[in-house]
Amino acid sequence: MGANTSNGRNQNKTLVIEKELITDSETLEVLTAEEPEVEKEVPPKRKKPIGLILTALGVGAIAAGTFGYNYWQYASTHQETDNATVAGNIHQISSRIPGTVSQVLVNDNQLVQPGQLLVKLDPRDYESKVQQAVAALENARGQAQAAEANIALSSQTTSGKTTQAQGDISGAVAAISTAQAAVQEAQAGIPAAQAEVRLAEAGIPAAQAQVAQANANLENAQADYNRYNQLYQSGAIARQQLDTARAAYNVATAQKNAAIQGVEQAQAKLASAKVGVAKAQSQLAQAQENVTNAQAKLAASKGGLQQATAGGQDTAVKRSQYEAAKAAIAQSEASLKDAQLQLSYANITAPSAGRVGRKTVEVGNRVQAGTPLMAIVDNEYWVIANFKETQLEKMRPGEPVEIKLDAFPHHTFTGRVDSISPASGAQFALLPPDNATGNFTKVVQRIPVKVVFDQKSIQGYESRVTPGMSAEVAVEVK
Repeated sequence: MGANTSNGRNQNKTLVIEKELITDSETLEVLTAEEPEVEKEVPPKRKKPIGLILTALGVGAIAAGTFGYNYWQYASTHQETDNATVAGNIHQISSRIPGTVSQVLVNDNQLVQPGQLLVKLDPRDYESKVQQAVAALENARGQAQAAEANIALSSQTTSGKTTQAQGDISGAVAAISTAQAAVQEAQAGIPAAQAEVRLAEAGIPAAQAQVAQANANLENAQADYNRYNQLYQSGAIARQQLDTARAAYNVATAQKNAAIQGVEQAQAKLASAKVGVAKAQSQLAQAQENVTNAQAKLAASKGGLQQATAGGQDTAVKRSQYEAAKAAIAQSEASLKDAQLQLSYANITAPSAGRVGRKTVEVGNRVQAGTPLMAIVDNEYWVIANFKETQLEKMRPGEPVEIKLDAFPHHTFTGRVDSISPASGAQFALLPPDNATGNFTKVVQRIPVKVVFDQKSIQGYESRVTPGMSAEVAVEVK
Protein backbone atom coordinates (compact mmCIF):
# COMPACT_ATOMS: atom_id res chain seq x y z
CA MET A 1 0.00 0.00 0.00
CA GLY A 2 2.86 2.34 0.89
CA ALA A 3 4.44 1.78 -2.55
CA ASN A 4 1.21 2.79 -4.25
CA THR A 5 1.00 5.87 -2.02
CA SER A 6 4.55 6.88 -2.92
CA ASN A 7 3.89 6.29 -6.64
CA GLY A 8 0.76 8.44 -6.37
CA ARG A 9 2.72 11.24 -4.72
CA ASN A 10 5.46 11.02 -7.41
CA GLN A 11 2.89 11.18 -10.18
CA ASN A 12 1.31 14.27 -8.60
CA LYS A 13 4.71 15.96 -8.37
CA THR A 14 5.49 15.14 -12.02
CA LEU A 15 2.18 16.68 -13.09
CA VAL A 16 3.04 19.84 -11.15
CA ILE A 17 6.45 20.08 -12.87
CA GLU A 18 4.88 19.56 -16.31
CA LYS A 19 2.35 22.29 -15.58
CA GLU A 20 5.15 24.62 -14.53
CA LEU A 21 7.05 23.85 -17.75
CA ILE A 22 3.99 24.51 -19.85
CA THR A 23 3.39 27.79 -18.02
CA ASP A 24 6.99 28.86 -18.63
CA SER A 25 6.71 28.04 -22.37
CA GLU A 26 3.52 30.00 -22.72
CA THR A 27 5.12 32.94 -20.94
CA LEU A 28 8.08 32.88 -23.32
CA GLU A 29 5.78 32.71 -26.31
CA VAL A 30 3.78 35.67 -25.03
CA LEU A 31 6.93 37.71 -24.44
CA THR A 32 8.20 36.83 -27.85
CA ALA A 33 4.93 37.83 -29.43
CA GLU A 34 5.08 41.24 -27.76
CA GLU A 35 8.59 42.16 -29.09
CA PRO A 36 8.80 44.81 -31.83
CA GLU A 37 8.96 43.90 -35.49
CA VAL A 38 12.56 44.98 -35.69
CA GLU A 39 13.73 42.34 -33.34
CA LYS A 40 11.96 39.67 -35.39
CA GLU A 41 14.36 40.19 -38.19
CA VAL A 42 17.22 39.23 -35.92
CA PRO A 43 17.62 35.43 -35.93
CA PRO A 44 17.43 34.50 -32.18
CA LYS A 45 15.26 31.49 -32.88
CA ARG A 46 18.14 29.13 -32.39
CA LYS A 47 18.49 30.30 -28.77
CA LYS A 48 14.83 29.81 -27.90
CA PRO A 49 14.89 25.94 -27.69
CA ILE A 50 18.09 26.04 -25.70
CA GLY A 51 16.54 28.35 -23.12
CA LEU A 52 13.45 26.32 -22.88
CA ILE A 53 15.44 23.15 -22.49
CA LEU A 54 17.60 24.70 -19.81
CA THR A 55 14.57 26.02 -18.04
CA ALA A 56 12.85 22.66 -18.25
CA LEU A 57 15.98 20.91 -17.07
CA GLY A 58 16.26 23.27 -14.15
CA VAL A 59 12.67 22.87 -13.19
CA GLY A 60 12.95 19.08 -13.64
CA ALA A 61 16.04 18.98 -11.49
CA ILE A 62 14.27 20.94 -8.79
CA ALA A 63 11.21 18.69 -9.02
CA ALA A 64 13.36 15.56 -9.03
CA GLY A 65 15.31 16.81 -6.10
CA THR A 66 12.16 17.67 -4.22
CA PHE A 67 10.65 14.29 -5.08
CA GLY A 68 13.82 12.45 -4.16
CA TYR A 69 14.08 14.30 -0.89
CA ASN A 70 10.47 13.62 -0.06
CA TYR A 71 10.81 9.97 -1.08
CA TRP A 72 13.99 9.57 0.92
CA GLN A 73 12.38 11.23 3.91
CA TYR A 74 9.26 9.01 3.58
CA ALA A 75 11.26 5.83 2.94
CA SER A 76 13.51 6.48 5.91
CA THR A 77 10.50 6.71 8.26
CA HIS A 78 8.20 4.05 6.76
CA GLN A 79 8.38 0.35 6.10
CA GLU A 80 5.93 -1.04 3.54
CA THR A 81 4.72 -4.45 2.37
CA ASP A 82 1.90 -5.78 0.24
CA ASN A 83 2.30 -9.29 1.65
CA ALA A 84 -0.48 -8.84 4.17
CA THR A 85 -3.93 -10.26 4.78
CA VAL A 86 -6.81 -9.52 7.11
CA ALA A 87 -7.23 -12.04 9.92
CA GLY A 88 -9.99 -12.55 12.47
CA ASN A 89 -11.48 -14.90 15.03
CA ILE A 90 -13.27 -17.78 13.32
CA HIS A 91 -15.14 -19.83 15.90
CA GLN A 92 -15.76 -23.38 14.72
CA ILE A 93 -19.15 -24.59 15.92
CA SER A 94 -19.43 -28.31 16.57
CA SER A 95 -21.49 -30.66 18.69
CA ARG A 96 -20.09 -31.85 22.01
CA ILE A 97 -22.39 -34.89 22.04
CA PRO A 98 -23.73 -37.29 19.42
CA GLY A 99 -27.33 -36.79 18.41
CA THR A 100 -29.90 -36.06 15.72
CA VAL A 101 -30.47 -32.47 14.59
CA SER A 102 -34.05 -31.44 15.29
CA GLN A 103 -33.84 -27.69 14.55
CA VAL A 104 -31.46 -25.32 12.71
CA LEU A 105 -32.29 -21.76 13.74
CA VAL A 106 -29.83 -19.68 11.64
CA ASN A 107 -28.99 -19.16 7.97
CA ASP A 108 -25.77 -18.46 6.07
CA ASN A 109 -24.21 -15.01 6.70
CA GLN A 110 -26.75 -14.25 9.44
CA LEU A 111 -25.66 -11.94 12.27
CA VAL A 112 -25.90 -13.66 15.67
CA GLN A 113 -25.40 -12.56 19.28
CA PRO A 114 -23.54 -14.34 22.11
CA GLY A 115 -25.61 -17.16 23.57
CA GLN A 116 -28.06 -17.21 20.66
CA LEU A 117 -29.44 -20.70 19.93
CA LEU A 118 -28.00 -22.01 16.65
CA VAL A 119 -28.80 -25.72 16.48
CA LYS A 120 -30.97 -27.96 18.64
CA LEU A 121 -30.43 -31.72 18.98
CA ASP A 122 -33.06 -34.29 19.95
CA PRO A 123 -32.85 -34.24 23.80
CA ARG A 124 -34.96 -37.31 24.66
CA ASP A 125 -32.06 -39.74 25.16
CA TYR A 126 -30.31 -37.31 27.49
CA GLU A 127 -33.53 -36.48 29.36
CA SER A 128 -33.86 -40.21 30.10
CA LYS A 129 -30.30 -40.26 31.44
CA VAL A 130 -31.12 -37.30 33.69
CA GLN A 131 -34.13 -39.16 35.08
CA GLN A 132 -31.97 -42.23 35.72
CA ALA A 133 -29.40 -40.07 37.51
CA VAL A 134 -32.15 -38.50 39.65
CA ALA A 135 -33.45 -41.95 40.61
CA ALA A 136 -29.92 -43.13 41.46
CA LEU A 137 -29.43 -40.05 43.62
CA GLU A 138 -32.67 -40.67 45.51
CA ASN A 139 -31.67 -44.30 46.03
CA ALA A 140 -28.28 -43.26 47.40
CA ARG A 141 -29.91 -40.77 49.75
CA GLY A 142 -32.30 -43.46 51.00
CA GLN A 143 -29.39 -45.82 51.65
CA ALA A 144 -27.58 -43.08 53.54
CA GLN A 145 -30.61 -42.45 55.74
CA ALA A 146 -30.93 -46.18 56.42
CA ALA A 147 -27.24 -46.41 57.30
CA GLU A 148 -27.55 -43.44 59.64
CA ALA A 149 -30.56 -45.03 61.34
CA ASN A 150 -28.65 -48.31 61.67
CA ILE A 151 -25.88 -46.48 63.53
CA ALA A 152 -28.32 -45.21 66.16
CA LEU A 153 -30.07 -48.58 66.35
CA SER A 154 -26.81 -50.48 66.74
CA SER A 155 -25.60 -48.10 69.43
CA GLN A 156 -28.85 -48.33 71.39
CA THR A 157 -29.20 -52.12 71.22
CA THR A 158 -25.63 -53.04 72.16
CA SER A 159 -26.26 -52.86 75.91
CA GLY A 160 -29.62 -54.63 75.56
CA LYS A 161 -28.03 -57.47 73.62
CA THR A 162 -25.36 -57.82 76.29
CA THR A 163 -27.96 -58.10 79.07
CA GLN A 164 -30.03 -60.53 77.03
CA ALA A 165 -27.00 -62.69 76.31
CA GLN A 166 -26.12 -62.84 79.99
CA GLY A 167 -29.72 -63.86 80.83
CA ASP A 168 -29.60 -66.51 78.12
CA ILE A 169 -26.45 -67.94 79.69
CA SER A 170 -28.13 -68.17 83.09
CA GLY A 171 -31.23 -69.79 81.56
CA ALA A 172 -29.09 -72.28 79.66
CA VAL A 173 -27.26 -73.29 82.83
CA ALA A 174 -30.62 -73.83 84.61
CA ALA A 175 -31.95 -75.79 81.64
CA ILE A 176 -28.91 -78.06 81.79
CA SER A 177 -29.60 -78.82 85.45
CA THR A 178 -33.29 -79.53 84.76
CA ALA A 179 -32.46 -81.77 81.83
CA GLN A 180 -29.91 -83.73 83.86
CA ALA A 181 -32.54 -84.27 86.61
CA ALA A 182 -34.98 -85.51 83.97
CA VAL A 183 -32.34 -87.95 82.73
CA GLN A 184 -31.92 -89.35 86.21
CA GLU A 185 -35.69 -89.67 86.63
CA ALA A 186 -36.03 -91.39 83.26
CA GLN A 187 -33.22 -93.76 84.10
CA ALA A 188 -35.05 -94.66 87.37
CA GLY A 189 -38.36 -95.29 85.56
CA ILE A 190 -36.96 -97.86 83.14
CA PRO A 191 -36.52 -100.75 85.73
CA ALA A 192 -40.10 -100.26 87.00
CA ALA A 193 -41.43 -100.47 83.46
CA GLN A 194 -39.38 -103.57 82.79
CA ALA A 195 -40.80 -105.19 86.01
CA GLU A 196 -44.32 -104.49 84.76
CA VAL A 197 -43.42 -106.21 81.51
CA ARG A 198 -42.24 -109.29 83.34
CA LEU A 199 -45.38 -109.31 85.50
CA ALA A 200 -47.58 -109.02 82.42
CA GLU A 201 -45.69 -111.81 80.73
CA ALA A 202 -46.28 -114.06 83.79
CA GLY A 203 -50.05 -113.35 83.77
CA ILE A 204 -50.55 -114.56 80.20
CA PRO A 205 -50.01 -118.33 80.89
CA ALA A 206 -52.46 -118.22 83.79
CA ALA A 207 -55.03 -116.56 81.59
CA GLN A 208 -54.42 -119.12 78.88
CA ALA A 209 -54.89 -121.95 81.45
CA GLN A 210 -58.20 -120.43 82.45
CA VAL A 211 -59.20 -120.42 78.77
CA ALA A 212 -58.34 -124.12 78.51
CA GLN A 213 -60.34 -124.92 81.66
CA ALA A 214 -63.26 -122.85 80.33
CA ASN A 215 -63.08 -124.77 77.05
CA ALA A 216 -63.25 -128.08 78.92
CA ASN A 217 -66.17 -126.91 81.05
CA LEU A 218 -67.92 -125.64 77.91
CA GLU A 219 -67.49 -128.94 76.13
CA ASN A 220 -68.85 -130.86 79.18
CA ALA A 221 -71.79 -128.46 79.51
CA GLN A 222 -72.52 -128.72 75.80
CA ALA A 223 -72.45 -132.52 75.93
CA ASP A 224 -74.83 -132.54 78.96
CA TYR A 225 -77.15 -130.09 77.22
CA ASN A 226 -77.27 -132.20 74.05
CA ARG A 227 -77.98 -135.40 76.06
CA TYR A 228 -80.67 -133.72 78.17
CA ASN A 229 -82.18 -132.25 75.04
CA GLN A 230 -82.49 -135.71 73.47
CA LEU A 231 -83.94 -137.12 76.67
CA TYR A 232 -86.40 -134.25 76.83
CA GLN A 233 -87.44 -134.85 73.27
CA SER A 234 -88.12 -138.47 74.14
CA GLY A 235 -89.96 -137.40 77.30
CA ALA A 236 -87.57 -139.13 79.62
CA ILE A 237 -86.79 -136.04 81.67
CA ALA A 238 -88.57 -132.98 82.78
CA ARG A 239 -88.25 -129.53 81.30
CA GLN A 240 -86.51 -128.25 84.41
CA GLN A 241 -83.54 -130.54 83.93
CA LEU A 242 -83.16 -129.32 80.32
CA ASP A 243 -83.19 -125.70 81.44
CA THR A 244 -80.59 -126.47 84.08
CA ALA A 245 -78.35 -128.03 81.45
CA ARG A 246 -78.89 -125.06 79.17
CA ALA A 247 -77.99 -122.66 81.98
CA ALA A 248 -74.87 -124.64 82.75
CA TYR A 249 -73.98 -124.51 79.07
CA ASN A 250 -74.45 -120.73 78.97
CA VAL A 251 -72.36 -120.30 82.08
CA ALA A 252 -69.59 -122.38 80.56
CA THR A 253 -69.75 -120.24 77.38
CA ALA A 254 -69.54 -117.04 79.45
CA GLN A 255 -66.63 -118.43 81.44
CA LYS A 256 -64.85 -119.28 78.22
CA ASN A 257 -65.38 -115.76 76.88
CA ALA A 258 -64.21 -114.31 80.17
CA ALA A 259 -61.10 -116.48 80.06
CA ILE A 260 -60.42 -115.34 76.49
CA GLN A 261 -60.83 -111.71 77.59
CA GLY A 262 -58.46 -112.43 80.46
CA VAL A 263 -55.86 -113.63 77.94
CA GLU A 264 -56.45 -110.54 75.84
CA GLN A 265 -56.17 -108.31 78.89
CA ALA A 266 -52.95 -110.03 79.92
CA GLN A 267 -51.58 -109.54 76.41
CA ALA A 268 -52.73 -105.89 76.43
CA LYS A 269 -51.10 -105.41 79.81
CA LEU A 270 -47.89 -106.88 78.40
CA ALA A 271 -48.08 -104.56 75.41
CA SER A 272 -48.77 -101.63 77.73
CA ALA A 273 -45.84 -102.62 79.89
CA LYS A 274 -43.65 -102.77 76.82
CA VAL A 275 -44.95 -99.31 75.77
CA GLY A 276 -44.08 -98.10 79.26
CA VAL A 277 -40.55 -99.39 78.82
CA ALA A 278 -40.32 -97.72 75.41
CA LYS A 279 -41.75 -94.53 76.86
CA ALA A 280 -39.27 -94.59 79.70
CA GLN A 281 -36.47 -95.14 77.23
CA SER A 282 -37.85 -92.30 75.06
CA GLN A 283 -38.04 -90.04 78.08
CA LEU A 284 -34.46 -90.88 78.84
CA ALA A 285 -33.41 -90.11 75.28
CA GLN A 286 -35.44 -86.88 75.36
CA ALA A 287 -33.90 -85.92 78.66
CA GLN A 288 -30.43 -86.59 77.27
CA GLU A 289 -31.29 -84.55 74.15
CA ASN A 290 -32.53 -81.75 76.38
CA VAL A 291 -29.18 -81.81 78.15
CA THR A 292 -27.42 -81.56 74.79
CA ASN A 293 -29.74 -78.74 73.66
CA ALA A 294 -29.24 -76.88 76.90
CA GLN A 295 -25.50 -77.18 76.52
CA ALA A 296 -25.75 -75.94 72.92
CA LYS A 297 -27.93 -73.08 74.07
CA LEU A 298 -25.33 -72.23 76.68
CA ALA A 299 -22.66 -72.14 74.01
CA ALA A 300 -24.90 -70.01 71.76
CA SER A 301 -25.61 -67.67 74.66
CA LYS A 302 -21.91 -67.27 75.25
CA GLY A 303 -21.51 -66.51 71.53
CA GLY A 304 -24.35 -63.99 71.79
CA LEU A 305 -22.55 -62.37 74.69
CA GLN A 306 -19.42 -62.10 72.63
CA GLN A 307 -21.45 -60.70 69.74
CA ALA A 308 -23.10 -58.19 72.03
CA THR A 309 -19.70 -57.26 73.40
CA ALA A 310 -18.55 -56.67 69.80
CA GLY A 311 -21.48 -54.30 69.23
CA GLY A 312 -19.08 -51.37 69.28
CA GLN A 313 -17.28 -52.80 66.27
CA ASP A 314 -20.63 -53.28 64.52
CA THR A 315 -21.40 -49.62 65.18
CA ALA A 316 -18.06 -48.71 63.62
CA VAL A 317 -18.97 -50.83 60.60
CA LYS A 318 -22.31 -49.05 60.37
CA ARG A 319 -20.51 -45.71 60.43
CA SER A 320 -18.28 -46.88 57.60
CA GLN A 321 -21.38 -47.88 55.65
CA TYR A 322 -22.84 -44.45 56.29
CA GLU A 323 -19.67 -42.78 54.99
CA ALA A 324 -19.80 -45.03 51.92
CA ALA A 325 -23.44 -44.05 51.44
CA LYS A 326 -22.50 -40.36 51.59
CA ALA A 327 -19.78 -40.99 49.01
CA ALA A 328 -22.39 -42.71 46.84
CA ILE A 329 -24.58 -39.60 47.19
CA ALA A 330 -21.71 -37.41 46.03
CA GLN A 331 -21.08 -39.74 43.10
CA SER A 332 -24.77 -39.74 42.18
CA GLU A 333 -24.87 -35.94 42.38
CA ALA A 334 -21.86 -35.77 40.07
CA SER A 335 -23.54 -38.21 37.69
CA LEU A 336 -26.69 -36.08 37.75
CA LYS A 337 -24.71 -32.91 37.02
CA ASP A 338 -22.94 -34.71 34.17
CA ALA A 339 -26.28 -35.92 32.76
CA GLN A 340 -27.72 -32.40 33.04
CA LEU A 341 -24.59 -31.01 31.37
CA GLN A 342 -24.90 -33.52 28.55
CA LEU A 343 -28.56 -32.51 28.18
CA SER A 344 -27.58 -28.84 28.00
CA TYR A 345 -25.23 -29.66 25.12
CA ALA A 346 -28.31 -30.53 23.05
CA ASN A 347 -28.73 -26.74 22.62
CA ILE A 348 -25.77 -25.42 20.60
CA THR A 349 -25.35 -21.66 21.10
CA ALA A 350 -23.13 -18.95 19.64
CA PRO A 351 -19.90 -18.39 21.62
CA SER A 352 -19.65 -14.74 20.47
CA ALA A 353 -21.25 -12.15 18.28
CA GLY A 354 -20.56 -12.43 14.57
CA ARG A 355 -21.80 -13.77 11.28
CA VAL A 356 -22.56 -17.36 10.31
CA GLY A 357 -20.39 -18.96 7.63
CA ARG A 358 -19.77 -22.38 6.13
CA LYS A 359 -23.04 -23.82 7.47
CA THR A 360 -23.22 -27.54 6.67
CA VAL A 361 -25.83 -28.77 9.15
CA GLU A 362 -29.41 -29.56 8.21
CA VAL A 363 -32.43 -30.89 10.11
CA GLY A 364 -32.32 -34.67 10.44
CA ASN A 365 -28.53 -34.97 10.25
CA ARG A 366 -26.97 -37.49 12.62
CA VAL A 367 -23.90 -35.80 14.09
CA GLN A 368 -21.10 -37.10 16.24
CA ALA A 369 -19.15 -35.27 18.91
CA GLY A 370 -16.77 -32.83 17.21
CA THR A 371 -18.61 -32.80 13.85
CA PRO A 372 -18.21 -29.29 12.28
CA LEU A 373 -21.60 -27.66 11.85
CA MET A 374 -20.80 -24.03 10.98
CA ALA A 375 -18.42 -21.19 11.79
CA ILE A 376 -18.96 -17.84 13.49
CA VAL A 377 -16.74 -14.96 12.33
CA ASP A 378 -16.74 -12.17 14.90
CA ASN A 379 -16.15 -8.45 14.26
CA GLU A 380 -12.66 -8.32 15.74
CA TYR A 381 -10.17 -8.03 12.88
CA TRP A 382 -6.45 -7.44 12.51
CA VAL A 383 -3.86 -7.61 9.76
CA ILE A 384 -0.99 -10.07 9.52
CA ALA A 385 1.76 -8.28 7.57
CA ASN A 386 4.72 -10.43 6.52
CA PHE A 387 7.68 -8.02 6.52
CA LYS A 388 11.16 -8.92 5.38
CA GLU A 389 13.55 -9.44 8.23
CA THR A 390 15.60 -6.48 6.93
CA GLN A 391 12.63 -4.16 7.57
CA LEU A 392 12.34 -4.85 11.30
CA GLU A 393 15.36 -2.98 12.62
CA LYS A 394 13.42 0.05 13.84
CA MET A 395 9.93 -1.44 14.03
CA ARG A 396 8.40 -1.53 17.52
CA PRO A 397 4.94 -2.37 18.95
CA GLY A 398 2.69 0.67 19.18
CA GLU A 399 3.92 2.43 16.03
CA PRO A 400 1.20 3.90 13.75
CA VAL A 401 0.23 2.06 10.59
CA GLU A 402 -1.58 2.97 7.36
CA ILE A 403 -3.64 0.11 5.94
CA LYS A 404 -5.05 -0.20 2.44
CA LEU A 405 -7.44 -3.02 1.60
CA ASP A 406 -7.80 -4.10 -2.04
CA ALA A 407 -11.55 -4.33 -1.47
CA PHE A 408 -11.72 -0.62 -0.50
CA PRO A 409 -9.00 1.16 -2.53
CA HIS A 410 -10.42 4.63 -1.85
CA HIS A 411 -10.40 4.33 1.93
CA THR A 412 -7.33 4.35 4.12
CA PHE A 413 -7.53 2.57 7.45
CA THR A 414 -5.27 3.33 10.38
CA GLY A 415 -3.92 1.10 13.07
CA ARG A 416 -0.88 0.30 15.16
CA VAL A 417 1.68 -2.46 15.48
CA ASP A 418 0.47 -4.87 18.13
CA SER A 419 3.24 -7.47 18.22
CA ILE A 420 5.94 -9.18 16.19
CA SER A 421 5.95 -12.95 15.72
CA PRO A 422 8.53 -14.87 17.78
CA ALA A 423 9.58 -16.86 14.66
CA SER A 424 9.44 -16.66 10.90
CA GLY A 425 6.63 -18.22 8.95
CA ALA A 426 8.97 -20.95 7.68
CA GLN A 427 9.63 -22.12 11.23
CA PHE A 428 5.92 -22.72 11.78
CA ALA A 429 5.61 -24.71 8.55
CA LEU A 430 4.78 -28.41 8.62
CA LEU A 431 8.28 -29.19 7.33
CA PRO A 432 10.66 -26.43 8.53
CA PRO A 433 13.79 -25.97 6.38
CA ASP A 434 16.89 -27.75 7.64
CA ASN A 435 19.88 -25.52 6.96
CA ALA A 436 22.31 -28.10 8.34
CA THR A 437 22.21 -30.14 5.11
CA GLY A 438 25.01 -28.10 3.49
CA ASN A 439 22.82 -26.95 0.60
CA PHE A 440 22.23 -23.55 2.18
CA THR A 441 21.06 -20.63 0.08
CA LYS A 442 20.48 -17.42 1.96
CA VAL A 443 16.92 -16.22 1.47
CA VAL A 444 15.44 -13.16 3.11
CA GLN A 445 12.89 -14.44 5.59
CA ARG A 446 9.42 -13.07 6.25
CA ILE A 447 8.41 -12.27 9.83
CA PRO A 448 4.66 -11.95 10.58
CA VAL A 449 3.71 -8.68 12.29
CA LYS A 450 0.29 -8.28 13.87
CA VAL A 451 -1.37 -4.92 13.14
CA VAL A 452 -4.63 -3.97 14.84
CA PHE A 453 -7.17 -1.52 13.42
CA ASP A 454 -8.14 1.73 15.10
CA GLN A 455 -11.81 1.46 15.94
CA LYS A 456 -12.62 4.87 14.50
CA SER A 457 -11.06 4.10 11.12
CA ILE A 458 -12.93 0.79 10.76
CA GLN A 459 -16.23 2.24 11.94
CA GLY A 460 -18.90 1.57 9.32
CA TYR A 461 -16.85 -1.23 7.73
CA GLU A 462 -17.26 -3.83 10.48
CA SER A 463 -19.68 -5.96 8.49
CA ARG A 464 -17.77 -5.50 5.21
CA VAL A 465 -14.27 -6.38 6.28
CA THR A 466 -13.72 -10.12 6.25
CA PRO A 467 -10.74 -12.33 7.12
CA GLY A 468 -8.64 -13.27 4.10
CA MET A 469 -8.78 -9.88 2.33
CA SER A 470 -5.53 -8.68 0.81
CA ALA A 471 -3.95 -5.60 2.34
CA GLU A 472 -1.02 -3.19 1.95
CA VAL A 473 0.63 -1.93 5.10
CA ALA A 474 2.93 1.04 5.75
CA VAL A 475 4.44 1.33 9.24
CA GLU A 476 5.80 4.66 10.41
CA VAL A 477 8.97 3.75 12.28
CA LYS A 478 10.99 6.02 14.55
